[in-house]
Amino acid sequence: MTIPDTKPVRYLQKWRLSVNLSVSVKMSVTMLNVKFYLDKADKSKQFPIHLVLRKKDVQIKVATGEKIKRKDWDNKNQCVKESEYRHKSINKFLTFLKHEVEKHLETAPPNQLTDKKIKDKIQSLVNSRKSNTEGNIVCENTEYYEGKERITLVDLFAGAGGFSEGFLQAEYGNKLYDFLLGSDINENCELTHLARYNYQLGMDAEFLRQDITEPDFLDDLIKKLKGKTVDVVCGGPPCQSFSLAGKRKKFDKKDDLFAHYLKVIRQLRPKYFVMENVKGILTKEEGRIQEMIIQEIRSIVDLNEFNQLIQFIADLKKVEKEDSFILECYNLRLQFESATDKNLEALKEKYLQNIENSFRVLTPKIVDYKTSKTDKDIITIRHGFNLLKRTSELAYIRKKVINEKAFCDIDSDYFVEDFDNFLTAIEAETIVDKINMSFKRLKPSKEYAVEISEIIKALEISTYSFDECMDGLKTFVKKANREKQFEEILSHIRLYNIEAPFVALASNYGVPQNRERVLFIGCRKDQKLIKEVPPTVSEKERVTVFEALYDLDFVGNDDEKFNYEQVNLKEKYNGSYNKMVSLLRKRSLDGKVDERGGLTFAEWSKRGRLNGRFANAKNPFYVRNFEELQSALTHVVAPLHNHKTSKQNGDVLKRLEIILETGDYDEAKKKLKKIGLDSEKRNYNVLKPDSQSPTVMTIPDDYIHFSSPRALTVREMARLQSFDDSFVFQGKRSTGGNKRKLEVPQFTLVGNAVPPLMARAVALEILKVIK
Repeated sequence: MTIPDTKPVRYLQKWRLSVNLSVSVKMSVTMLNVKFYLDKADKSKQFPIHLVLRKKDVQIKVATGEKIKRKDWDNKNQCVKESEYRHKSINKFLTFLKHEVEKHLETAPPNQLTDKKIKDKIQSLVNSRKSNTEGNIVCENTEYYEGKERITLVDLFAGAGGFSEGFLQAEYGNKLYDFLLGSDINENCELTHLARYNYQLGMDAEFLRQDITEPDFLDDLIKKLKGKTVDVVCGGPPCQSFSLAGKRKKFDKKDDLFAHYLKVIRQLRPKYFVMENVKGILTKEEGRIQEMIIQEIRSIVDLNEFNQLIQFIADLKKVEKEDSFILECYNLRLQFESATDKNLEALKEKYLQNIENSFRVLTPKIVDYKTSKTDKDIITIRHGFNLLKRTSELAYIRKKVINEKAFCDIDSDYFVEDFDNFLTAIEAETIVDKINMSFKRLKPSKEYAVEISEIIKALEISTYSFDECMDGLKTFVKKANREKQFEEILSHIRLYNIEAPFVALASNYGVPQNRERVLFIGCRKDQKLIKEVPPTVSEKERVTVFEALYDLDFVGNDDEKFNYEQVNLKEKYNGSYNKMVSLLRKRSLDGKVDERGGLTFAEWSKRGRLNGRFANAKNPFYVRNFEELQSALTHVVAPLHNHKTSKQNGDVLKRLEIILETGDYDEAKKKLKKIGLDSEKRNYNVLKPDSQSPTVMTIPDDYIHFSSPRALTVREMARLQSFDDSFVFQGKRSTGGNKRKLEVPQFTLVGNAVPPLMARAVALEILKVIK
């Protein structure tokens, strides 16, 4: 359905009118007097704090639920003194309560300003906080799980929790997900996780805030899991900086995250794992990067079947005696797969020592004694072996240099090439290449060519992945005419099956956003292969931006709302009212159109999509930090959170108005330049109410609301990502400059998240087939 031009100017006039009206209302509100006072003491000589609202002959009193001693009350400043140990939390609540009451009186329609309705409103704010501060933190309904099979879940690179949220929404038959643990490196990810899943929903899910590349990450992960078996692992490790043959040219801080993600998979051996990434990974370096990723996934072996392969190679050595040295190298290299971290270093050293011994025997054959001590190429080969034995130490140096490179913003300057050259120089593949070149420069006699080629090949094998080893063995297998036996062993040994990644378009799963993501779904060999996740909505049924945001359009410039307000669509859209309302469709939870028993997308967002599973959940709340999280009295409890706009000056508002009126930033640039309001900002996306939004990123002012000249709020961006309104993004709202390297504020949490409804579709597909 397309909407003809609905005159954005009319929206702007309405928006300006609402601003003017709010100013006039504020003038009348100055006559109000909202104060706190101490009521009569109770038996324990504690004085209840009451809020009183006076206007002319009207007086409304409501108990706040807080009690203190008289000596701890500062009536002049309307606050609790520091002598009361709870003064911070009580004062924070009183300030919030007064602010919300004054705002309600300013913005509520006249029919909501009766004595009873005002008192009910204040009482609801008090009760919301009271219900959150009473009772046990654990509030899961145990009866709900009776007769149900729990599929355990771990969410790595969890971010805000888009995967976790979507998986918790999914149920199929008697199966649902038991969320065991989330992990990320950033503290605001942990804060949001703890607030949502532990404090609000009452789950006992763990969170591991640790760099996945740290040596003790796996040990700490296992401790947190407390012996529980993991059925499904999900996460989105960055793979963008990978280059061919495993080499990384960018030397990004995130380079090794993909490899470490698979290291966790090798350890946990889940039935399924889901890996999400950007679409560009499919075409990077002509598609060879995705092939490398699939190769790495297929390199995860079933250690229970591994001896079959080792025995096969041993038998092959007996037949192919002239190739026994190389086959033994493959045999030793493959034993790396089954080694623990402690044993792995010893195995690698043994492997390299065998090759170095061959070189020592060869050296006097190809050069004299003096040359062996002074020749640069011989010394290079010798030192190359030393470096290859120190791969762990070089990996540590590599990590530290990359971190410093990122911290100091080393990029697009005259330092970057030197840094990258050094990092390239200490990679195993580069060291082997230099050894090879040194052998060639020595120009040894042809009679030693086989020995030299074996040494080089053996060193190359030491850097191979499992899949590359299998490819290398095929020559010997074919020569021995054992292809069928080899393929059968491989079918037993590969722990995970995967055909190819597929592109998932978020709008196909009820998300009002055209966000494309690539999904790799690894299926353990005893589970059914999942090749794709079918759409839950047709192209014509996709959720529109208007459906997602229309009911939140009651916030102005430099404004924050904690309560929902009625949006008068007839007044706001005037002549285009019918066209706009026709966009609103009732749907099932997954986005399918269901006019009989469904809800609108906005209604689902307010109600929540967790299927009544967390009926005892606490009310949504916001905290700034861990200290506030641990004190329930400091929680800001309200129906609506994260709905705050930035303060824009007149020039910015005018610029946004012109872009909105024009409908396109490129078209508006000439007019903006003419009146001196042009900007160096590369892009503004004007949202189209009758279609889906572009990919939601982490910068809010990239988008202009479809009917108001402003950027989106965190809550509006969360709606476009399909998060429930009860999911509150905690901590800082935004950040800038160098802090973006270290901080993950609310806008970043939202923009980087996997849309929960898309995650739910993946989760359901797994539930349908998991054994």
